[in-house]
Amino acid sequence: MLFIGICGASGSGKSTLSEELLRALNTSSTVINQDAYYLDYPHLSYEERSQLNFDEPKIFDHDQLLQDITDLLDGKPIIRKAYDFTKHARVKSDEVIYPGDVLIMEGIHAFYDKRLCDQMFLKLFINVEPDICLLRRINRDIKERERSIDSISAQYLATVKPMYDKYIRNYIHQADVIVTRGGKNARIVEILAGYLRDALEK
Repeated sequence: MLFIGICGASGSGKSTLSEELLRALNTSSTVINQDAYYLDYPHLSYEERSQLNFDEPKIFDHDQLLQDITDLLDGKPIIRKAYDFTKHARVKSDEVIYPGDVLIMEGIHAFYDKRLCDQMFLKLFINVEPDICLLRRINRDIKERERSIDSISAQYLATVKPMYDKYIRNYIHQADVIVTRGGKNARIVEILAGYLRDALEK
């Protein structure tokens, strides 16, 4: 199994690139979203959970993510983790993920945990201008997460931009390949898919 990490700012196109790669590879593949591994805070009220910093690396359950990735790489199935962004809480899932030929893990802090990075066959960083990422984030959060413009703006200024400057933009130095123009860069998808197909054949 080839394990690929995709990192980049929120709204850079990580999920899109993952989907495009799966489509181009046309083999048994799985995508794990780091967003599904936010720590749970059932003892906090919704208002209190809303004030958490969802852009810092320690908000994720890195140990559980590592365990799930390790199990898949060892040929063991796992239960897909799920998260409800409208409630800021984990939700139960019965979906079973079986090991395949390619495993992709994408997230804003995909390269934070050295234990995971050491197992990655290929590390991709999507480099997109912050203003483009912000526009994409606004569009996504309104449509998919029932957020208001005011709340999106407040969060961007309070946590998204500071955490990008402190952590996320520096992950570029850990990448094997830097992807520009977002997840729909057809040429880079074709090149990466060809490289991965060759690696699978070997």
